[in-house]
Amino acid sequence: MKIDYAEVRALLRQSRSGALGTHSVAMPGFPFVSAVPFVSDASGRPVFLISGLAEHTRNLLADPRASLLVTEGDGINLAQARLTLLGRMQPVDLDEASRQRYVRYSPESALYLELGDFRFFRLEPDKARFVGGFGRMGWLAAEAPAAALDPDAEAGLVARLERQVPPGVAVVGIDREGLDVRIGGVLRRLALPPTDGGAAALEAAAAAILLRLEAPPAAGDSNLA
Repeated sequence: MKIDYAEVRALLRQSRSGALGTHSVAMPGFPFVSAVPFVSDASGRPVFLISGLAEHTRNLLADPRASLLVTEGDGINLAQARLTLLGRMQPVDLDEASRQRYVRYSPESALYLELGDFRFFRLEPDKARFVGGFGRMGWLAAEAPAAALDPDAEAGLVARLERQVPPGVAVVGIDREGLDVRIGGVLRRLALPPTDGGAAALEAAAAAILLRLEAPPAAGDSNLA
């Protein structure tokens, strides 16, 4: 069954962390796997903020080839989607808008940036092994989306959409395939309908979805289930 690479990007954008596999320097010939948080950029590529003291950082500087395992939901369920993304991880200097975007998705990273020992790496994907459930699996060559918002344009959209959300809801990011919001402190991915590609149409589609959102219940609400 044919699998679209858009499914790979969707799973990456829904995920906040994964298992990063690198080539061990301390134990040559062995893979080294570590749990790492990441944020997908506008093109769906995973971006990491990692310490120079981390074992995987040492491994990557010696050999940039890496893999990233990401699964749908929590735990291990063979009916859930999962993927292994293979590519090369390289240090990357993000511009200010891209750094602010990263912090919107990962507020705790603001503290790490102040420490001075952390820097950004980006996984440039070559191929992905995607499993979408029983009978749906295969290798795919990496594909960028047809169009991607630059960080400044996205920040402008986020600022305008923020004026249209109920209390307790925050707009985190938007791309041509979905809208990311934080509701009651939980990050959620909302699908967007296809548009003609224009920024105005994208904003209108996102605004229509935001209008249907309800404010989360207040802490201590007696009506909580």
